Amino acid sequence: MSSSSRQIEVQFEDPNPCKWDHPLKEDVFSAFMSKDNPTVKKIFGLGSFFSPLLFGKFFDPSDAFPLWEFDSEALLPSPRSIDWFLTDNDYVLRAELHGIIIKSVQISVENGKILDVLGLWNPPMESHKTAEWKNGRWWEHGYVRRLELPEKTDWRNIDARWQNESLLEIRIPKSCDVTKQM
Repeated sequence: MSSSSRQIEVQFEDPNPCKWDHPLKEDVFSAFMSKDNPTVKKIFGLGSFFSPLLFGKFFDPSDAFPLWEFDSEALLPSPRSIDWFLTDNDYVLRAELHGIIIKSVQISVENGKILDVLGLWNPPMESHKTAEWKNGRWWEHGYVRRLELPEKTDWRNIDARWQNESLLEIRIPKSCDVTKQM
């Protein structure tokens, strides 16, 4: 079985500073999920990287989460489709993303502090609004998971890639200061 890998470009400047200002609330999410849309259930359902219930209780995925402060085995039930860990040189995140059109996934870094994994699942009908989907009820058009980057990372050299068309792997190098201390 051969393994294929495809690089994902990481964006470092977001032309839209007004985003994620409409939080996803638990009652709104429940009503959204009750519409019986199979695509919505794949993207936001239990066990999905983009689910607000990923960490066992409701947490708006548009709020940055300090992922690397937790152990994946302690935070997520088994079997899990998401894992994160440290190597000598990198912070690593791996997530199985089934039901996602891989060309729609974007990776960006906000001010060297927040890693965004996002994309569109239901583009707005009016093409001029596509760039603005993050400003309002973003879950009706896209998905996001925002993660706080650990301190002392070389965030400008993040490597993001698809492995076998469904596994997203993101490697965030530790800064030279951190790797020298180890």
